Amino acid sequence: MPAQPQTFTRPAPALPRSGAHSPLHPLDLSQVTLNPRGALGAWQELNATATIPHCIEQLETSGVLDNFRRLHGETDAPHRGFVFADSDLFKVIEAVAWEIGRTGTTAHDAWLDEMIALIARTQEEDGYLHTWIQGVHPVKKFTELNWTHEMYVLGHWLQAAIALARTAERTDLLDLALRFVDLVDSRFGPDGEDGIPGHPEIETALVELYRLTGDQRHLALAQHLVDQRGRGILPGGSFGGRYYQDHRPVREATDPTGHAVRQLYLNAGVTDLLLETGEEALRDVMREQWDRVHTRKMYLSGAFGSRHRDESFGNDHELPSDRAYAETCATIADLHWTWRMMLAEHDPRHADVIEREIHNALAASIDETGTRFFYSNPLQRRPDRFFEENAPAAREPWYSCACCPPNIARTVAQLGAYIAGLRLEEDGPSLEILQLADVSISLPALLGTGTVHVDTDYPDSGTLRLRTDSLGASDGARLGLRLPGWVRSGTLVPADGPERPLSAEELTAQRLVLPLEQVDGTVVVLDMPPRWTTSHPRVDATRGCVALERGPLIHCLEQVDMPEGVEVDDLLVPAGATARPREDGTIELTLLHRPDSGDLYRGAQAASPTGDAAQEVTVTAPRFSRWGNRGPGAMRIWIPSAP
Repeated sequence: MPAQPQTFTRPAPALPRSGAHSPLHPLDLSQVTLNPRGALGAWQELNATATIPHCIEQLETSGVLDNFRRLHGETDAPHRGFVFADSDLFKVIEAVAWEIGRTGTTAHDAWLDEMIALIARTQEEDGYLHTWIQGVHPVKKFTELNWTHEMYVLGHWLQAAIALARTAERTDLLDLALRFVDLVDSRFGPDGEDGIPGHPEIETALVELYRLTGDQRHLALAQHLVDQRGRGILPGGSFGGRYYQDHRPVREATDPTGHAVRQLYLNAGVTDLLLETGEEALRDVMREQWDRVHTRKMYLSGAFGSRHRDESFGNDHELPSDRAYAETCATIADLHWTWRMMLAEHDPRHADVIEREIHNALAASIDETGTRFFYSNPLQRRPDRFFEENAPAAREPWYSCACCPPNIARTVAQLGAYIAGLRLEEDGPSLEILQLADVSISLPALLGTGTVHVDTDYPDSGTLRLRTDSLGASDGARLGLRLPGWVRSGTLVPADGPERPLSAEELTAQRLVLPLEQVDGTVVVLDMPPRWTTSHPRVDATRGCVALERGPLIHCLEQVDMPEGVEVDDLLVPAGATARPREDGTIELTLLHRPDSGDLYRGAQAASPTGDAAQEVTVTAPRFSRWGNRGPGAMRIWIPSAP
C-alpha cells in the first residue's frame, strides 16, 4: 500500500519536517490572507479569476490534454508540444491546489476529477507515465535522461499531488504519483543503476514527499540523486556537462553555471536536503553559490540567465540588458531556492531578493489582464527588436514551450507562504513579517491567539499601519518587521508613545522588533525617495549608466511616454538629475535629449556627446513591472549618464 499523508495537513509549499535545522518556520497559507485591496492580494485575485482559467483553457487548445487522450483512442490528434509538455498540466493542478489552500474554493473540483481520471487512464501498469515517450518514442523509455525530462515531469506531478493532499486532503493524484516514484526508485535508487535527471526538479519534490509521508525512502532517493550528480553520468552533447550541472559533485560546485533554471531548481532541492539533514557541507556550498548567484549573476530586476543559446548563466558580471534571456522560470526557481535558504539561515538579504523578484521580474512577466506572458524578460528593448520564439517583442498568450505561464500561476497562488514566518530564539518567539504587504496573519499557537493586520498600499508608499484583533499574546511574544535593505531612514509612531526615527541599529539589522502586546495602533513609515543606482563596474553592458528605483520598484523609460521626436535611446541623465514621484506611480524626470547623429563611430576629437545639440526634456518613467501594457516599443532600465 502507498504511504499515506500525515493525519494533519499544513497547506504550505515547503515544510521542513523537524525544524531542527531551521531558525525560521513557515506558516500555513490558511494563516496568511493577502487582502485584495493590496498589490499582492489583488494579483492573487487576478490569478484566480483570469490566469488559472486561462491556463486551463490553454491546456486544451495547445494539445497537452490530447497528448493523454490519444494514448487510449480518445483522439487521433498527433502529439503536440515539447517532450515535457505533461508538466504544464501538473503545474496548473498545483496552482488550483494552492488556490484551494488560500480560499477553500472548490470551483475547479469537477475539472480536477476529470484530469486525475485522465492521468489514471494513461498511466501504465508499472506506474510509468510520459505521453511523449509512450506515444512517440516508446523505445526511449529511461534511455535519454539528459533530454526526455521523465523525472522532471514526475517532480511537478509530485508537487501538484502534495499540494492537493495538503490543501484538500485529497490523495488520489498522490497515490498515482507514488507508483511512478516506486518505479524510479527501483531503477535509479541507491540499489539501482546510475541515472540522474537532466533537468533537476524531482529532488525538491521528493524531499517534500518525505515531509508529507514520513517515508525515509523518498529522502534517501533525493539524497542519492544529488550525490550522483557530477560524475559525468549524463552525455554532455554540444552543451557539455556544465549545462546539466553534471561537471562537478554538488559539494564542490561553488560556481553557478549552465542552464539557469536547472541550476536553481537543483539548488532548491539541495537546500531542502540541508533543511532535513543539517549537513554542513551542503550548507557551505549553498551559501557560497547563493552569494555568487546574487552578487555576480543576477539582473537588477531579479532575473537570471544571460545567454539565449543554452538559456544559461554567463560568466561573472556578464549581464547584457538587451540580450538578457532572463527566463521567467529562472526567477521562480530562484524564489523557491531563496525561500529555502531563508528558512535555513534567516538572512535579511534573502527577503530583499524575494522582494525584488516578486515586484519586478515576476510582475513584469505577466500583463495587466493576467492572460499574456513573457518567457524572456530583457531589461532593454531596442526599437527594431525582431520577434523570437521565446523572446517576442510583446507578451504572448502561450508558448510552444509553455513552462512559464503555469509556473506563474502556481507561484502567485502560493505567494502568501513567503510573507511571514515563526522565529524561535532564546529570548522568546516572534512573528516575522518578511514581505511588506496588506495582509492579515493569524497568530501561530506558540505566540498566542488573535490576528495581526498590516494595512498598507505598499509598494506605492512606505506607510505601514499595524493593528491586532482579539489578541491574546503569550509571554515574551514579539513581532519582527523586516526593514528592506533599500531603506535609509524612517519613523516609528507608537500608539501611546512619542514618535522616533528608526535607529541605525534597526536599519543595519534590517529588523524592527516590538512586543506583540504593543503592536496595535503602531505606524511605521519607511522613507521612499527615488534613487539612482549604478551597477558593478565589471558589468560592461551597463558601465556609465544609472537605473532609477523607488522602494522595491525599478522604473524604466518606455517609448510610448516620449514627447514627439524623442527616442528612448537618445536620452542621458545629467549630473544632479532630480526625480519627482507622481500620484499615478510614475516618476517625472528632466533628462538630456541628444538626437542620433547617424554616425556609427565618432572621432576622438568630436564634440562632447552632450554638445550644443542636447536639450532638456521632461519625461515620465513608469514601473518596469507595467511596461509593455500599452503596446510593444522601445524600453530601457539602464540610462547613460551625461559626461
